Amino acid sequence: MNFELTKEQLQIQAVAREFAETKLLPGVIERDEASEFPIELFREFGKTGAYGLPYAEEFGGAGGSYMDYALAVEEVSKVDASFGIAFSVDTSLYGGSIMNSSASDEIKKKYLAPITYGEKIGSFGLTEHSAGSDAAGQTTVATKKGDKWVINGAKCFNTNGPLADFSIIYSLTDPALGTKGMCAFVVDKGTPGFTVGKIENKMGIRCAQVSELHLENVEVPEENMIAQPGEGFKLAMKALDGGRIGVAAQGLGIAKGAWEIARKYMMEREQFGKPIAKQQYLAFKMAELQAKIQQAELMVYRAAWMKDNGKPYSVPAAMAKMTATNCAMEVTTEAVQMLGGNGYMREYHVERMMRDAKITQIYEGTNEIQKLIVSGTLFR
Repeated sequence: MNFELTKEQLQIQAVAREFAETKLLPGVIERDEASEFPIELFREFGKTGAYGLPYAEEFGGAGGSYMDYALAVEEVSKVDASFGIAFSVDTSLYGGSIMNSSASDEIKKKYLAPITYGEKIGSFGLTEHSAGSDAAGQTTVATKKGDKWVINGAKCFNTNGPLADFSIIYSLTDPALGTKGMCAFVVDKGTPGFTVGKIENKMGIRCAQVSELHLENVEVPEENMIAQPGEGFKLAMKALDGGRIGVAAQGLGIAKGAWEIARKYMMEREQFGKPIAKQQYLAFKMAELQAKIQQAELMVYRAAWMKDNGKPYSVPAAMAKMTATNCAMEVTTEAVQMLGGNGYMREYHVERMMRDAKITQIYEGTNEIQKLIVSGTLFR
């Protein structure tokens, strides 16, 4: 077992860390309060090729690995988890749907290459108000009309939805067939009948733009069907497996970021005549949290390694997502407590991190769904 990162991976970490600390950290509190996404910074970071890290150069990617991608998501999420999830959805859910699909190489290049360097932004439309964990319960339907498909329905909780130039839309061809007739399309912004609906006002990840997407008689050319009827559900689940590694990396970043803020605070804050880091109870608590963070790190990196090496990664991804996001919630909650009254104040960041951490336990499949995935393999 080799736990060392390569020189290239250390460089990716360094670039992402510097960007987070010098570009994302200034103004992150104000953006959170205003629910504003730093679109120009998102495009700037894209120029590094980060959004295409796990994809081949022939499709506009950087020719790297999923581990490279996870490391970059982790670093930006230490500072701004909203940025981290926009990055994750762009690369893993949107990009993964494109690259794992049966679409032609021409379509893959057309709809992936502009994403990889931040020129365009992608979103992923699977969830509906009637279909969350139960993806088969969706009601969006695509009907064949000559050489085109006509889509009617609505999606909700679309991260990047209001910003996206391209959106993956999963739909049924026949409600009676359920997932056996599920297909997928890539739909361009501005297509007649394709509109942004309600933009959500959220507890956490407030900078991330999350909305409904409405489709009313949206006509899409045949070549934009990236998953044929019956292939859509499998494609969505594969994209989600990759996305869970991204969210696990996001959770890991949140946990590490909050823990480091608490560590520095405890070394400076004095009570009873000494830094509170010298209070054994608090020091022991920090030791316990650090052990849990490192456990989560191993789970996340292992899942990324499994994917990169062509090994089954659905269960490792589920385990990593569950472990790292639960860790994020615990660490941020404890960090608020460690900082006492200051921890409850926005200027110290950890209260924002705690709010951000909560959603990581919910999206990309709730952690209860991750337990379902894992437990389903235990008794065969």
